[in-house]
Parts: sequence; C-alpha cells; structure tokens
Amino acid sequence: MISVRMYFQTGMIKVRSPDSIYQARGDIEHGAFYGRWHFSFGGYYDPEYMQFGPLRVFNDDTLSPGAVWPLHYHEEIEVVTYCAEGVFRHADQHGEGGLLRKGWVQHTTVGSGMYHSEINASQTEPMRFIQMWFLPAKPGLKPSTEQKTVGPEERADRLLPLISNSVRGALRICQDVAVFSSHLSNGRSVTHMGRSGRGAYLYVLQGGPVVLNGRTRVPALGAAMIPAEPELTIQAQGDSAEILLVDVPL
Repeated sequence: MISVRMYFQTGMIKVRSPDSIYQARGDIEHGAFYGRWHFSFGGYYDPEYMQFGPLRVFNDDTLSPGAVWPLHYHEEIEVVTYCAEGVFRHADQHGEGGLLRKGWVQHTTVGSGMYHSEINASQTEPMRFIQMWFLPAKPGLKPSTEQKTVGPEERADRLLPLISNSVRGALRICQDVAVFSSHLSNGRSVTHMGRSGRGAYLYVLQGGPVVLNGRTRVPALGAAMIPAEPELTIQAQGDSAEILLVDVPL
C-alpha cells in the first residue's frame, strides 16, 4: 500500500509527514517485517523520491521475533545500519557480521559484491533498524564491515557523529557524507552547520515533534529534506526526541 502524498514546503525545507512515507509489510524467513521506506526501493517506485544526493535508500524496518531477511546479494553500495530497538544481527555468506544494540551503528562497504542477511537476534522481542545506502565514491572496493558501540549519554542533547571522514572516533565511509545521532530532551536544541552545496536529511525516529530553525515542525516518524541551510537549529518540543541527520553533497 502507499498513502496519498502529504508533504508541504516551508522556505527551502520540505517536510514529509509520516503518512507520506511508503509503508511496506510482508512475510520473511521465520517471521514478518514492517517497513517505512523513504526512497524508491524493491517494489516501491516514486520518481519524486529516488535519492537525496548520494543517499539512495533510507529504510526504517521492524522484524518480528526471530525473523530473518535471508541472504541476498548486493554490490557497489555503502551501507550504514543503525539499531533503533532490540538486537540486530548482520551475517554475510560466511556467517560473520556482528551484533548491534540500541543506538549502535555499523558500516559495510559492499564494494565488488557480497551476500548478507539481516536478523532479529531475539526470539521474544521485535527488532527495529534504520538502514541507509549511499552510492560509493569509487567502484570495485574490497568488502568490509566495522561497527561502533554508542552509549546513551554520548548522544544526549548533542549531535553525535556516527559516520564521518573528518571526526575522530566516527566510522569512515567511501563517500563525502556524514550521519549524526541525537536524543534531545524536551526543550533542548542542537545546531548543525551546513556548507555550500550540501543538504541534510532529518528523520524523527520517535518522540518530539522537533522544530527546525524556530518555524518548521517535524512530527514523530516524519522527515525533512533540507537543502541550502547554512545553520540548522533542531529543538525538541512536547517530548524528548530521537533523531538521525544525514549530511550529503547535492
């Protein structure tokens, strides 16, 4: 199913309401999945939402207890996975890949090609993960995977760089992009400094709403496409808010 598109534009910021983001569901190995797919993916195609700069896929998927997205093949993508709830297990064709818990992040260079699967490592609780795909800066890279553990205090009321080629401690990626995480207390704000020729994609995973630059409201499970904002202030209102922000060249 796909809902009627419901977005509006305030200045240069385009807000996507939760109902405007494609909702998918289906059966997979040992269970089922429910997804919110922000850009065209699988059987979902919308020419208006193909990508945002090199950000090609932004999926918010929940797997039922014990469910497995079976081994499948990819090539020439940079994958970033963020665990939002539960325990995520990633496995390649050799059964290797690692575990992620809430707030942890993983980067995979698929490069010249690899088989992998996404697994709910819990038999009793659902697992929710955000997966982002970026077009790589160059082809034919050797496949690799690394991950980062993140404590809740590290992202409390600040924008924590999870993926960055310029910040020490962040995971590196073969593309000029950065991914930030934050858990904002009610009334608190953070500021992201933009650069010419770049934009940001913001997603409110839960809580909020958040208000951008004092004028644009983004609700829980809503998103915003933000080109050409030299300074972006994000404030949580009404409740604490968990957000992801992706900075990309446009």
